[in-house]
Amino acid sequence: MEVHKEGYTITTDKSKIDTNYVHRFLSTTYWAEGIPLQVVEQSINGSLCFVVLYGEKQIGFARVITDEATFAYLADVFIGEDFRHKGLAKWLVQTILNYPSLQGLRRFMLATKDAHALYAQAGFTSLPIPERWMQLHFPDVYKNKSGT
Repeated sequence: MEVHKEGYTITTDKSKIDTNYVHRFLSTTYWAEGIPLQVVEQSINGSLCFVVLYGEKQIGFARVITDEATFAYLADVFIGEDFRHKGLAKWLVQTILNYPSLQGLRRFMLATKDAHALYAQAGFTSLPIPERWMQLHFPDVYKNKSGT
């Protein structure tokens, strides 16, 4: 899949992913600080990925972990700092939600610390009964692992 707008492209072609760029960005985020390159590579291999390009340069990324039938989890969504405030994140999220194999899912989840307004525009809401949800969380999993 590939869509174009004003010199930008969103594609699901994994050969267009600059894994080092994705790793550099993610390793400095609050949700993946210190993530090793090998883990980024493995996460890309196991996900449906969306690459945002300006010309041939990667400037954004997102991935969806899904069975493409009942459930999806949106993760690692970002637009590079120099390209923010142009509506690209909104376009990326909408492109993901329109992707053919992600139609008819029972649940599409995500977690965010600071982008609630972006996702609310796409129809995401807070969990109505959060006490039903549980997790195993290992926030220090990347510590003491090589970040390269």
